[in-house]
Amino acid sequence: MKAFRISGIAICSMLIMAACGQKKTESTAAVQAEPAAKPLVTLAKVVEEPVAQIQVYSATIVGEIKNNIAPATPARISKINVEVGDNVKKGQILVEMDETTLSQQEMQLKNLETEFNRIDQLYQVGGVSQSEWENMKLQLEVARKSLKTLRENTRLASPIDGVVTARTYDNGDLYGGQPILVVQKIAPVKLTINVSEQYYSKVKKGDQVKIELDAYPDETFTGKVSLIYPTVDAMTHTFPVEVIVANEDLKIRPGMFARATLNMGTLNHVVVPDLAIEKRSGSGDRFVYVYNNGKVSYNKVELGQRLGDRYELISGVPNGAQVVIEGQARLSDGKEVEVKK
Repeated sequence: MKAFRISGIAICSMLIMAACGQKKTESTAAVQAEPAAKPLVTLAKVVEEPVAQIQVYSATIVGEIKNNIAPATPARISKINVEVGDNVKKGQILVEMDETTLSQQEMQLKNLETEFNRIDQLYQVGGVSQSEWENMKLQLEVARKSLKTLRENTRLASPIDGVVTARTYDNGDLYGGQPILVVQKIAPVKLTINVSEQYYSKVKKGDQVKIELDAYPDETFTGKVSLIYPTVDAMTHTFPVEVIVANEDLKIRPGMFARATLNMGTLNHVVVPDLAIEKRSGSGDRFVYVYNNGKVSYNKVELGQRLGDRYELISGVPNGAQVVIEGQARLSDGKEVEVKK
């Protein structure tokens, strides 16, 4: 009788456990059958608008003209008359070289002039032939030109109005190949930028250029396009453009780092909020999610300029499209979404 009672209890326990297991299975199945909630997103409509095509280029300021002051042949430097930073005038004697050779040439020229005068007097009375007279005259002309060149290479003058920007030697040094001085014209100054070939038809001589310098962070200067090179580099697909800056107050100096800003006109491009732009992991690609009929699609985009809290798009999103600006974390290409009201 006791054994029967125990068996009954065991049978009841098994029935209760089976019933609980069935309920748990039914509950799990019900949870699995319930559809997952769609990601909630916020949208923004994008439209085309005129966007100024502003391009910024980096460059280094140089003098409009740069002259290296040096003799044609090696010689001893007697005296350097100027120092770095000095303003100089065209024709001003900057360097005096050793004059030993010059003195010898001047003496030889005087002797030739005396001899020519004697020959010339004889020629007038028929004492010498015309060929002798012409030969002496030629020697005299060659000697005069040679002396002129020697003087120019003994007393080195500035060919321009400018400022001395470099000095390589001291008094008494033997000139050895490098320029003794460098003189640059710094009113005006210029810079050269390399512009993408797509803008070749947009850049015109005389166009105004905004110049910013690290040396003067709170100021802007105005330059003008002075030269457009006629060819495009086949490797970089850019063409050089020279910009000239008046620099009347001489504040800008050669060697300064500059940023030149050119306005290439306007183009109609789609503009999107910066919140819509996503970066693809593992690459530099940028994309946005475009909403259409309850789903989103992955659209790779090419960014243009940043415009405050928006971006210009060169390509990737059609005019009038709706893009996701919030809720991108759970999205993927083709994902069904719910739009936040």
